[in-house]
Amino acid sequence: MKSKSVLLTILVASLSFSKVNAQINLGEKALSAIQNGAASLMFSDEDAAKLSKEAVDKMDKENKVAGSTDGYTLRLNRIFGKHAAENGLALNYKVYLTKDVNAFATADGSVRVFSGLMDIMDDNQLLAVIGHEIGHVANHDSRDAMKAAYRKAAVIDAVSSQSTKIADLSQSQLGQIGSAILDSRYSRKQESEADGYSYEFLKRNGYNVNAEEAAFNILAKMSEGTASDFLTNMMSSHPDPKLRAETAKGRAQADGLYKAYVQQPISNKATKTPAKKATKKKKK
Repeated sequence: MKSKSVLLTILVASLSFSKVNAQINLGEKALSAIQNGAASLMFSDEDAAKLSKEAVDKMDKENKVAGSTDGYTLRLNRIFGKHAAENGLALNYKVYLTKDVNAFATADGSVRVFSGLMDIMDDNQLLAVIGHEIGHVANHDSRDAMKAAYRKAAVIDAVSSQSTKIADLSQSQLGQIGSAILDSRYSRKQESEADGYSYEFLKRNGYNVNAEEAAFNILAKMSEGTASDFLTNMMSSHPDPKLRAETAKGRAQADGLYKAYVQQPISNKATKTPAKKATKKKKK
């Protein structure tokens, strides 16, 4: 994964995911067969979930994942633990320890948050950002992105491409799928719908809906400087963060819920509970 300076929408730095740019010379007939097979592939939610899990499992092994007692994990569990079953989705959360600012959710319900994001956003803002990512899963955007990534990866293996069922992928192909997850680009419509999902997620669960505008304002400010890969991917060809912040503000105003948001203190440190002193029993 490429990394530049810290920046956001959500982002990555000491970890690296390499892109597989395989160029293969195939005969015209073979290429046609591959394209026809990929086009006829019936790609279900279950297929997307299976491939997503395999790709995320690979990424988990290649990245430094915060342990169960790490402050980042404890904070994420505190914030999102109650949302392990959101909108019928079985979600699992982990933190990647990296300076990059990023987050993603995949078709199998895996949610991965980068510690760099948690360093610059408070609890409500994180809820808004991850609510957006979950929105892509709930709206089947992640499934469709996974299908496109599978088709691209399957070109490496003509046999799997000619099947109407998904085939097992090699480690290099799963790596390609992982890169596609991180580099996912959605249409303006998909981004707007995921923004709307995030707002309704905050509202439905009694959170401060104004955190969504605040999160986009952070992104807008960051985009004025050096942009990271994630921010570039999220914002290029999509509504800019300033416009998305204004839209979020408009939603809150329409509901009579708008109030200028003040960012809350951020702490990713594990709080230690003082150990209780053992009391000696008195001899009778």
